Amino acid sequence: MQIPEVREYYEILSERKKSLIFKRFFDVVVSFVLLILLVIPMLMIAVMIRMDSPGAIFYRQERVTAYGKKFMIHKFRTMIANADVMGTQVTIRDDNRITKTGKFLRKYRLDELPQLIDIFAGDMSFVGTRPEVEKYVKAYTKEMRATLLLPAGVTSEASIRYKDEAELLREAEDIDRVYVEKVLPGKMEYNLESIKKFGLLREFMTMIRTVIAVA
Repeated sequence: MQIPEVREYYEILSERKKSLIFKRFFDVVVSFVLLILLVIPMLMIAVMIRMDSPGAIFYRQERVTAYGKKFMIHKFRTMIANADVMGTQVTIRDDNRITKTGKFLRKYRLDELPQLIDIFAGDMSFVGTRPEVEKYVKAYTKEMRATLLLPAGVTSEASIRYKDEAELLREAEDIDRVYVEKVLPGKMEYNLESIKKFGLLREFMTMIRTVIAVA
């Protein structure tokens, strides 16, 4: 991570160690409180998923977070069982693998509520670059690797800007290629800019704007 293309971002974050400590403190406290407050709604969602289609309640998949660490992400399952071996790992709009309950959960991003567990565990943060599977991380340019200086996030400026990503990929003949060559670079421009302008107030505003975008 000390390559020249990443050093600029590393030095920026090194100067903001207190903010990074508070960021982690915020993540731990808020994720813990939300897990307690949302336990009943999450149980209700779990029942809906189980009644809608056979399979596990959670979707677990290996993702990459800070400094290349791999972890198993927690998400509510929104697709039929074993959907990830039946097609691309990028989801498009009107994907026939998505269940009826899954469409509802995805629309309001409720499928990501279990990621509070990952935030509390330290594998993710409320704000940061969305965690990718390893094959997409391998497609990162050297500068893009700077996003691995911080834990992956539930939301980000890129997530807001590309909230209709599934629609953008719907007409693509080769979804993986279009994602790697067009969508990923665009998202990374916002992710890298967010590191350059890293600040707690900016992250708080990103969280608020995410709620507005979903609403």
